[in-house]
Amino acid sequence: MGYIAHTFNYNDNLNYRNNMKRFEELKSMIDSLEGDFEKFYDKGNNAAGTRVRKGMQDLKNLAQEIRLEVQDIKNKG
Repeated sequence: MGYIAHTFNYNDNLNYRNNMKRFEELKSMIDSLEGDFEKFYDKGNNAAGTRVRKGMQDLKNLAQEIRLEVQDIKNKG
């Protein structure tokens, strides 16, 4: 019932583009790990496993930052 009309302004557009850029960065990070996942799981390459672990930690950190931004925006609205 509680739909609140929101005027979309220039700052909202900038925030939207910035947030979508961060989402694209997240997807790109996932894609970049594919080769190391294959090397680790299919070929047993331990160095690739180290890169996977580091990449997953970076993903976790970025996802947490995005999560906090979303929560902040939600709570302001």
